[in-house]
Amino acid sequence: MIGQLTEMQMDALLHKEIVGRIGCHTKDMVYVVPISYVYDGECIYGHTFEGLKIRTMRENPHVCFEVDDLHDMANWQSVIAWGVFKEIVNEEERNYALHLLLKRPLPFVSSVTTHLGASWPFVSEDTDVIDGIVFKIMISKKTGKFESSSSSPLMNG
Repeated sequence: MIGQLTEMQMDALLHKEIVGRIGCHTKDMVYVVPISYVYDGECIYGHTFEGLKIRTMRENPHVCFEVDDLHDMANWQSVIAWGVFKEIVNEEERNYALHLLLKRPLPFVSSVTTHLGASWPFVSEDTDVIDGIVFKIMISKKTGKFESSSSSPLMNG
């Protein structure tokens, strides 16, 4: 069975996952890149360093964000959201975003890019020691689909 996710199911998936993909475009180039993130119910928040992703989003802030949960090829959920990238420079908003990112549940074995500082796995209250760029994607629209099946319709038995 293939169907549409409800608003509540889309939000649950965005809250649950920690890796999604940003799709961005500038000039004659489309760029899709995975990021670790956190969702607060309205915006996607991320942390990164200077590079192609940031240059592209600065040039064209209209982006797409995708996240999925794939149990197997017949049982999955996916959300696609559209929104606007905004680099966070305000200290209060940056602290809010970093605290969300620091408090998200991460797997014990995880990338150094998700740790946000030398004190990981311990959360420091001093976010001034965290270098890099903090940003958000202000979501304006989202859609979600799922498939739920115990077996392939082409396979008997």
